[in-house]
Amino acid sequence: MKRDIIGKLTSELHLRREQVQSTVGLLDEGNTVPFIARYRKEMTGSLDEEQLRSLLDRLSYLRKLAERQDAVIASIGEQGKLTPELESAILEAGTLQAVEDLYLPYKPKRRTRAMIAQERGLEPLANLVQAQEVTRQTLEQAAQPFLNDTVPTVGDAYQGARDIIAERISDDAQARDIARRQTRQRGTIEVRLGDASKDPKAVYRTYYEFSGALRFLRPHQVLAVNRGEREDVLKVRVVAPDEDILGQLWRLYPSQRRSPFAAQLEQAVEDGYKRLIAPAIEREMRRELTEQADQHAIGVFATNLRGLLLQPPLKDRRVLGIDPGFRTGCKVAVVDATAKVLDTVTIYPHEPQKDRTQALRALGRLIEQHNVDLIAIGNGTASRETEELVAALIREHDDVQYLIVNEAGASVYSASPLARAELPDLDVSMRGAVSIARRVLDPLAELVKIDPRSIGVGMYQHDVDQKALGTKLDEVTESVVNTVGVNVNTASPALLQYVAGLGPKLAERVVELRDTQGPFRSRLAVRQVKGMGDKTFEQAAGFLRVPDSGDLLDNTGVHPESYPVVARLLHDLGLSLSDPGLAEKVRQQRDQLNIPALAARLQVGVPTLEDILNDLTRPGRDPRTELEPPVLRSDVLKMEDLRPGMTLKGTVRNVVDFGAFIDIGVKQDSLVHVSEMADYRVKDPYEVVGVGDIVDVTVLNVDLERGRIALSLRA
Repeated sequence: MKRDIIGKLTSELHLRREQVQSTVGLLDEGNTVPFIARYRKEMTGSLDEEQLRSLLDRLSYLRKLAERQDAVIASIGEQGKLTPELESAILEAGTLQAVEDLYLPYKPKRRTRAMIAQERGLEPLANLVQAQEVTRQTLEQAAQPFLNDTVPTVGDAYQGARDIIAERISDDAQARDIARRQTRQRGTIEVRLGDASKDPKAVYRTYYEFSGALRFLRPHQVLAVNRGEREDVLKVRVVAPDEDILGQLWRLYPSQRRSPFAAQLEQAVEDGYKRLIAPAIEREMRRELTEQADQHAIGVFATNLRGLLLQPPLKDRRVLGIDPGFRTGCKVAVVDATAKVLDTVTIYPHEPQKDRTQALRALGRLIEQHNVDLIAIGNGTASRETEELVAALIREHDDVQYLIVNEAGASVYSASPLARAELPDLDVSMRGAVSIARRVLDPLAELVKIDPRSIGVGMYQHDVDQKALGTKLDEVTESVVNTVGVNVNTASPALLQYVAGLGPKLAERVVELRDTQGPFRSRLAVRQVKGMGDKTFEQAAGFLRVPDSGDLLDNTGVHPESYPVVARLLHDLGLSLSDPGLAEKVRQQRDQLNIPALAARLQVGVPTLEDILNDLTRPGRDPRTELEPPVLRSDVLKMEDLRPGMTLKGTVRNVVDFGAFIDIGVKQDSLVHVSEMADYRVKDPYEVVGVGDIVDVTVLNVDLERGRIALSLRA
């Protein structure tokens, strides 16, 4: 049977066959997803990154399925048990699980009760029981030929026969499918308190007495229950509709009322289900639920990370970053618009030293000496107290504003080898203040230096499959970096490594060459980097920017392979790259152009021509600047100041299944429950908001005692 993976992908993804064929070809040639999505639109039919990754994931699964099918067929063939019908069934199986079910009877097993019974010569008796022959023999008479030293009694004989039949039923793909479908559709999960002493804060109280249908469990419930079980707080079991499953299995293996073996077969079927199939299906259901919950949680983290990485930069600012603290003081660092560290100091405005005067004087000196116009305060310990200090400070400096920065991961970066290389003269604690300041200037450039799992914009991120999580977060980071583009003369190795085709080693070499020979003067100059072959350069070039190049195109998303097309286009328009106001001139002519006809004349695809025109009208474009900038503040807001009905502006910090957490300028992030996200019923919070969004919210309720604030996004 010939496999048609391309045809299957075409059907499943609702694409054209030639579209899938050429896309698979591009992937197999080693092209990266960002490169294909941006520069091979004609070949893929303009598939976006999400569609390409879905196709790649499904392609990988189908190829893995085909590989497993071949291995199973070969194994069964070596045993001399492969029939044309079995081979066909294996090749037609649509999932890995279906292949494993068919392989189960032939899979090498550890020594089982059925194997022992077979060794004792009881297989013919098992065949007799399963055949349900109507005979005048009694059970005792039928068992007599099988009695010996290893099978001393009639009861032992039938126990062995039932063990053999039970294993046959357990290995039957159809029997397993019945149990699987029924459990998946009608099974429930029951959770009970295990050891209360292991949950002193009653974190899992919701699940002390909990049950729910398997098919309606929410991902966060599955992950919470799994964690509680791992910590020995909870006991969990899957409850299947046993009677209904057994009823169907008895119909699959029917007994004959007139046969003396009827009861033996019924017992064997029940034993096969309860002892062998049910525990396996329970494990399978738990694994399935966990995998689905993992995928959902990873998707949540990925969506939030994309929003965080795409936060708009505040360029051309001199920023004073403060990493707040009590006993060890507040670490302060000033950076210029290029992120270069200009000055550092430690102040002690809080307990136990409480030298507020010294702190205000030191901060005032830094503001005046370095023309600081923005203060960034980390949101960790002592953040609230530091915010009050800064609010008092800027009353004396009208042109200075401040904002609270999510400092998650700053300490991880501070102790990393990269931080030691970048800031060798600063101690670990001071590097955190630098990181906080730099996050304002360019969030993406700074956040890529930190393991995404340390950034804290997910749900149960430490409980999910860490390999799958890491892969997905790398994909998101790669996508964002290549969407934004990277200045090859200022980017750190941590940022460059995510450029399509580069990777960590080549990113280091780019920086080494830049440091020894000076800034790159053009994109083509990057070819001098050791190890930068033709294929690698092809993948990376379009995403690298050289703002100071003598060629305008080097600071756009136009790929070097299309530079000749641009030359022909500008000649056709009567323009030149050196024309003053080129972007506006292209923009003025664009509306009058017949794009399909022009593309044919220039011998280029329509999507590529449209992208070239977009880049020419916006050279040096940073897509992040089109988003609403962060909320800057000049005075502190306290929980005590809040009243129901107040309208405020806030920044979305995190989005989870049940709502979104919003920073409105008080110490705690406030919750907008999913039921308060719109005037209509919202199923998915991501339909309404994303991390980094600036939103207008109304205060619903303020609970000072518990430190909780409820907000609404309703009109």
